[in-house]
Amino acid sequence: MLRLPEDFIFGGATAAYQAEGATKKGGKGPVAWDEFLEKQGRFLADPASDFYHQYPQDIALCKKFGVNGLRLSIAWSRIFPDGTGEVNQEGVDFYHKVFAECEKEGVLPFVTLHHFDTPKRLFDQGDFLNRDTMDAFVSYAQFCFEEFTEVRYWSTFNEIYPVASNQYLLGVFPPGIRFNLGSTIQCLHNMMVAHARVINIFKDNKYPGEIGVVHSLEPKYPASDSEEDKHAAFLDDALSVRFLLDATYLGHYSDETMQALKEICEANDASYTFLDEDFTEMEKASHRNDYLGINHYQCHFVKAYDGESQVHHNGTGDKGTSVYKIKGIGERVYKEGVPRTDWDWIIYPEGMYDLLLRIQKEYPHYNKIYITENGMGYKDEFEDGIIMDKPRIDYLRVYLNELSKAISAGVNVKGYFLWSLMDVFSWSNGYNKRYGLFYVDFETQKRYPKESAYWYKLVSETKTII
Repeated sequence: MLRLPEDFIFGGATAAYQAEGATKKGGKGPVAWDEFLEKQGRFLADPASDFYHQYPQDIALCKKFGVNGLRLSIAWSRIFPDGTGEVNQEGVDFYHKVFAECEKEGVLPFVTLHHFDTPKRLFDQGDFLNRDTMDAFVSYAQFCFEEFTEVRYWSTFNEIYPVASNQYLLGVFPPGIRFNLGSTIQCLHNMMVAHARVINIFKDNKYPGEIGVVHSLEPKYPASDSEEDKHAAFLDDALSVRFLLDATYLGHYSDETMQALKEICEANDASYTFLDEDFTEMEKASHRNDYLGINHYQCHFVKAYDGESQVHHNGTGDKGTSVYKIKGIGERVYKEGVPRTDWDWIIYPEGMYDLLLRIQKEYPHYNKIYITENGMGYKDEFEDGIIMDKPRIDYLRVYLNELSKAISAGVNVKGYFLWSLMDVFSWSNGYNKRYGLFYVDFETQKRYPKESAYWYKLVSETKTII
């Protein structure tokens, strides 16, 4: 049996919009998701897990089950309802109470400033395609650093690539735009510039604590040994992985990355604008990240594709329905013998090991890493308060094993945050896709520990992957 370090953080992860509920309470301003979901008429993010009222119970469960780190986000529009302007003191007070509860229970908060929830006024003006939003985000971040002095671990953004791709490439996030590669690339770049600006303000002002960014990183493998498939995998990886890591740790985009962007844009008649001043900020920030947060759930096998873009998002757990074919990049396919979840997410833990070793080799000043999300969406069965979720335990075990191997190979990984602490609202998947250690009855808001919660507690206590 493999082990994890004695000082390792065994965390649970949440996000404000997915857990808090209370989307129209406490002075909170609207976000684009509110209207987007209302128009769809399938489900809403209220009450979600009602963390807004249930947080003392959830943080107590952390302590009881060996979860010594809690990843959560601040809802920007709960602090600044319009994104800028007057502060909502009720929102500020709420987060102070949450952090005080963490202190009381001995749970270390890791706080994300933006988790898919730009205030609607700014979103409607172009979100991060509009440089005014970048300015507003920097001001909001600085307010948080000065107000929430009890926080010691900050991250700027959660999953910049899914923000850009789901908004402008796949169309499953508001504003629901498909196949606009120019906007996808521009959004990626602008958010990375905003990240760099916040890093530099944090360091220049010598705020206490540490700061980093959370990237969703899904390695790409060629579906075969053909040169065509290898190139398709390279292009997919360049846009979704290398772009982000170059921006974070080089402060510019490598020649390989730029060549891939050129090829992708030529195939899609797309364009973007990178300003010289952006790279000044990025270069300055490139050696100032205290840590990298990695959200990692799956990998992709990619083959060459020369047709028009086609996608189908499996948001219901109807296994085998996903389609991902992007013009000028490639097609993501299933690999025989590689298992996948009901939502078609490939279970390939070796990908986590490969990713961590790659970062160590290609970006050696990464400093340290936290796995800020990893977990399995599953259709849990509830039987009189008993939830036996062995497939989730099996999933966590194989990923933690690969994580342990990477640490043994010299990668400095300091913690792991299971997604999610409790069952939460899951964006385009609603409520039937459950990830939590604790089952939530969304009608009564009662919590029930799953079999995986007891397993995770034992791993946390023994530092042994059993």
